Amino acid sequence: MKPLVLAFFTCFAVSVLCQQASVDTLAQARSLLATGKLADSESVLRDYIHGHPSSAEAHFLLGYVLFRKKEAKESLGEFTAGAALRRPHADELKIVASDYVMLGDYGDADKWFTAVVVEKPDDYDAWYLLGRAKFNESNFTAAVSSFERALTLRPKHVDAENNLGLAWVELNDTEKAQAAFQNAIDWQGEAPTDPQPFLNLGSLFADQTNFDKAILYLARAAALAPDNPRIHEELARVYAAQEKLPQAQSELEKAVELAPKIPGLHFKLGQLYRKEGLSERAALEFQICAQLNSTHSSAATPNPPR
Repeated sequence: MKPLVLAFFTCFAVSVLCQQASVDTLAQARSLLATGKLADSESVLRDYIHGHPSSAEAHFLLGYVLFRKKEAKESLGEFTAGAALRRPHADELKIVASDYVMLGDYGDADKWFTAVVVEKPDDYDAWYLLGRAKFNESNFTAAVSSFERALTLRPKHVDAENNLGLAWVELNDTEKAQAAFQNAIDWQGEAPTDPQPFLNLGSLFADQTNFDKAILYLARAAALAPDNPRIHEELARVYAAQEKLPQAQSELEKAVELAPKIPGLHFKLGQLYRKEGLSERAALEFQICAQLNSTHSSAATPNPPR
């Protein structure tokens, strides 16, 4: 074989082997990711990118791994690096948008979820997530449209229907809100797993001073999610409105136990203790509330989705 021809085939063989090695390395990273070994997957990808900085696929995959690790800023950095090499696909843009959700930047989340639904108009999940972004921007009318689009693409989607109800609450249409929450409950069948529609419908009935119905739904929510402090807080509100102070005390104490760093819960418990004539216990709760406020603790009671 002539030297020039031999050199050509040698270079070609090396190129093929390098490409195969790249495929194998990315496949290894994906396999580790699929089994939940995020740190190992990250390590493989960082080593690979060190030697192949122009691999868009590696940057995007590392961005997804970092998103899974809840490292949103670092994830966005990898997507930015990858985007300099090729345009991200819709599924990759969905992760970018979700990073912005994690950072509380709903404007940019809206921007990128919108880009996803333009490219993939039949992606029900993207429409649902866009609705959540719109909701958090207080654009409730647009949120309704997005949730309704998600429901058109995937009928009886419980999360979308429940969030549709929340949007209707914000738009002061309690009739539509109630219907949406009830749908989200009914669609779960005889063995529901999602407490959120029960919590939201119970809270809606409490706002309407329909306390018997409120307790019915809130108690079911508590049975489904006994470790959710928001549910216990709502039950306490209803019991207190009915002057059932021992029951209200029990529920608020559970809420405080589950979320001890929320100043508002300590304040409400202090008010209840004072109403029950428990002055020393009330004073202690007010003192804890003041201490937490001085450290700028979160004011919102946690409401885990499950």
